[in-house]
Amino acid sequence: MSVNRTRARRRLQAFRITVFTVLGLFFLVPLASMAAYSIRVPGGGRTLDYWKQLGQDPDLRSAIITSLELAFLTVVLMLVLLVPTMIWVRLRVRSMSRVVEFLCLLPLTIPAIVLVVGLKGVYAWVAYFFGDTSLTLTFAYVVLVLPYAYRAIDAGLASIDVVTLSEAARSLGAGWFTVIARIIVPNIGAALLSAAFISVALVLGEFTLASLLNYTNLQVVINLLGKSDSQTSVAASLASLVFAFVILILLSFVGRRRTARRATIDIAPAPQPSTKEG
Repeated sequence: MSVNRTRARRRLQAFRITVFTVLGLFFLVPLASMAAYSIRVPGGGRTLDYWKQLGQDPDLRSAIITSLELAFLTVVLMLVLLVPTMIWVRLRVRSMSRVVEFLCLLPLTIPAIVLVVGLKGVYAWVAYFFGDTSLTLTFAYVVLVLPYAYRAIDAGLASIDVVTLSEAARSLGAGWFTVIARIIVPNIGAALLSAAFISVALVLGEFTLASLLNYTNLQVVINLLGKSDSQTSVAASLASLVFAFVILILLSFVGRRRTARRATIDIAPAPQPSTKEG
């Protein structure tokens, strides 16, 4: 019996290693090819000149800053809109949960070109009130990240008893802002980090909306750069991918530390009342 279990465990281990190796090659081979192409000299040899141009090209530098600002604004606006709404729906109007879910997931079913046609008229008013800058893409990107952010935050809210926590806080005199900001949000930190990362990754890689709405972001500039200098364009693409990977690792590290610290607090023994008699 134990021999069969050992064989099954070995087969499972071999299957895991095989899947991990295949998936690793699937992702790493294209990245390695991009890196090799970005430092190749047409006549032979290697050079880092194309990577050095990433910080020297004013258009590319401006596009990087714009995309980072778009990512930051999108995450902030998404969290401000979505988190209080989802918490309020769970606490006070659960009958609207399906409606909110449907509205948040709706952008998944709409093709990008249709979304652009619909947003074109709206953006005439957006440009009138906020100016015709690339940062106004924040509003379109918030709509774009809603389905993914909703799923991440919904999973976080489903993992805790929101009603009991809020009722306990309210019974102790806490206001609704305190309940949301100091009771519920700290308990769904990992979900918020996941939603933020998905939003950042989507904004940094978005091309269609920016291009069709005639705005400039990192992917649009990389596409234009690829028509005149393909190797610098590939270097910029690889740098943006590496930047997204670094953000993923940092967010995972922060989320893991928060979880470990919370687990340590949970298992710590409660202070015992003093038995000393006066």
